[in-house]
Amino acid sequence: MDRTTFRAIDGDGHIREPDAEIWKYLDEPYGSSEITLNYPFFPSLDGFQRGAFGAAAGAHKRREGVIDAGAWQRLLDEIGLDYAVLYPTAGLGVGMIQDPDWAVAVCRGYNSWLDAAYRRVDPRLVGVALLPLQDVDAAVKELRRSVTELGMVGGMLPANSANMGVRSPLGDELFWPLYEEAQRLDVPLAVHGAPSVGLGIDFNRSVTFANVLEHPLSVMIQLTSMFLEGVFDEFPDLRIAYLEANTVWMPYMMDRMSGKKRRGRTDSADLMHSGRVLVSVEGADPGLPYAVDRLGEDAIIYATDYPHETKERVAEELDEALARTDLPESTLRKIYRDNAVRLYNWQGPKGEAATQPAATATA
Repeated sequence: MDRTTFRAIDGDGHIREPDAEIWKYLDEPYGSSEITLNYPFFPSLDGFQRGAFGAAAGAHKRREGVIDAGAWQRLLDEIGLDYAVLYPTAGLGVGMIQDPDWAVAVCRGYNSWLDAAYRRVDPRLVGVALLPLQDVDAAVKELRRSVTELGMVGGMLPANSANMGVRSPLGDELFWPLYEEAQRLDVPLAVHGAPSVGLGIDFNRSVTFANVLEHPLSVMIQLTSMFLEGVFDEFPDLRIAYLEANTVWMPYMMDRMSGKKRRGRTDSADLMHSGRVLVSVEGADPGLPYAVDRLGEDAIIYATDYPHETKERVAEELDEALARTDLPESTLRKIYRDNAVRLYNWQGPKGEAATQPAATATA
């Protein structure tokens, strides 16, 4: 199986969100006041200037400069992907916003901008809503608006708020109205890391050090909270994805949580095999066969992480993944396509494309 005969679906790609473009979609009083443009819309993820780090490493010589819908269209066409589900970059720090009113405003502005700048340009580019957990009632309304009016396929939950704007773990009953709404709308919520502040590694001086640890540590914390507090028992149809930490951390956490005192009754192994809890894999993760053995083939989706990964690396890793022989083709089809369709409950731009048989690639 290769990219000439099989078209994968990217379950976790990223965009870059310019403040000046989001500003045009802000509600009052923010949208008419240019003073808001004097400050970054989202907090720094961890004090590192990622662009400066990339420039020093020569990344500008290997990456496209401007990431917009056109760049994403080129990736889909050249790599041979059918669709991409898009998450923010700077907006991954949304949980650290201290002002609830601003959190609500910037999430609404971001979601409206994302719809206009991507889905309306190309229906293959679908968004996941940014949600202001600082105001749960507003987050419920924004999830509903984003799904029913903007065609988004889920909502994002920040895995780490650094004990700043969102000061409770995701298992807290405070967030249960949002889980109820996601279950009612039949859309998933995705727990996505990025900020490393407050995870016990603030002493480090390397963005690479932070990047290695920030994603797994933060999603481990939130999975533990949600499982032990009974979220998956209270909302039996809720689907949750824990993204960008790869796969083998989940079997480890299953074992750590097994037999622990908790509010819910669901066994950790049963939960992971239910297809309601998913993790993501980038490329040809060497631990994938073990993860499939422990979690089942319905628990993993493919993620390019573009543009945080170069187009060339995405192509190379996908080729390696589709050529591997340690998993059956039927399992690879689930991981690199079908599970994303099921997770996001999205039928494609005309209601049928995402569930059709794989098309022939154009590149």
